[in-house]
Amino acid sequence: MKNILLFALTVLTTSVGFSQHGLDKDIKNIESKVIEWRRDFHQNPELSNREFKTAEKIAKHLKSLGMEVQTGIAHTGVVGILKGNKPGKVLALRADIDGLPVTERTPVPFKSIVKSTFRDTEVGVMHACGHDTHIAILMGVAEILSKNKDKINGTVKFIFQPAEEGAPPGEQGGAKLMVEEGVLKNPDVDAIFGLHIGAGQPVGTITYKSGGIMAAVNSFEINVSGKQSHGSTPWASVDPIMASVKIIDGLQTLVSREMPLTQEAVVLSIGKITSGVRSNIIPEKAQIIGTLRTLDVDMQTQIHKRMKEMVPAIAKAYRAEATIDIDPGYPITYNDPALTAQMVPSLEAAAGKENVHIIKAITGAEDFSFFQKEVPGLYFFLGGKPKVTPEGVTISAHHTPDFYIDESGLLLGVETFVQLTFDYLGK
Repeated sequence: MKNILLFALTVLTTSVGFSQHGLDKDIKNIESKVIEWRRDFHQNPELSNREFKTAEKIAKHLKSLGMEVQTGIAHTGVVGILKGNKPGKVLALRADIDGLPVTERTPVPFKSIVKSTFRDTEVGVMHACGHDTHIAILMGVAEILSKNKDKINGTVKFIFQPAEEGAPPGEQGGAKLMVEEGVLKNPDVDAIFGLHIGAGQPVGTITYKSGGIMAAVNSFEINVSGKQSHGSTPWASVDPIMASVKIIDGLQTLVSREMPLTQEAVVLSIGKITSGVRSNIIPEKAQIIGTLRTLDVDMQTQIHKRMKEMVPAIAKAYRAEATIDIDPGYPITYNDPALTAQMVPSLEAAAGKENVHIIKAITGAEDFSFFQKEVPGLYFFLGGKPKVTPEGVTISAHHTPDFYIDESGLLLGVETFVQLTFDYLGK
């Protein structure tokens, strides 16, 4: 059907060279568990900072593996610590665990029908970005490595992070809060690896980029104040809706006319505008909410400055008043060049050299960047798109009701994390 991916719920068994570590059997046996875990999390998603049941399931699994387990980090975060039988470095592996306020439309038997409240509005909840796959993959890695800790030089920290999609208004959360609460300490982490599933990237492939791979992100909120009147006498009003329209229009010119786009990309998008209650009342207030994505720190600073200048000035031109609040957001997701170069052979060993590709930076954002500000990190993308997509079928994007992941790609995620772990700690 149109706008929905091919829902082939078949399992693809892949094989990589883990014979040297004696892990072939463990790798082969973990796939069905990973898929089962993924479907459970998919059917029972929870919003950011509300991942209580998700955290309980993760902690229970890690404890069953005999790990030291820490809970309640950054509200609902879980950390498992696996100490190898030999001394060495400390490596962290991270998975994000929160869902999104999206009502699912995918016709799968494990479809989410969960409802919750987001910004005072009842919403459906869905793992519309693939975090359910990230959790299941890392749980699988934890099981394999715990069975083979006699082969591990050093320590592995399994970080299951809440609120990657952003904490609710008025709350703190996510990677930034985990770092502030010491998740990279005791024992001190030497490096961290993370992955993200990609609905538009073919199963069996891995993509990466040295240096900046994902944009910095800032959310912003604009509040416009005017004067209310009857809709039949607009001259008696100060119309906040008209002022808001002009503000939105003006903000787009900051990108198209003031940013050197041949240097790096900038994206400014409005996600919500709220005002009024009925057709014949010009309201007193309006609110605009949006997102800004930048890949250059100087360009980010400049556009912040111009947004703060432009918004009140445009409102004033229409006799209204406006304030703008830009949140600190996430920094650029930056892959340490030396670590990336060191670990590319591991990516190629897991997926095959022909299936590992360098990409350009993208304007999506990730709070994995807060970990990378503290320790060297490598973040890469894992394919989740069916290898064969029928003609006329559209690949649905992340954060949409039709988002779909081919589960046959999950095992490669497990294999890659395991390969990276043994190679990094071995060296």
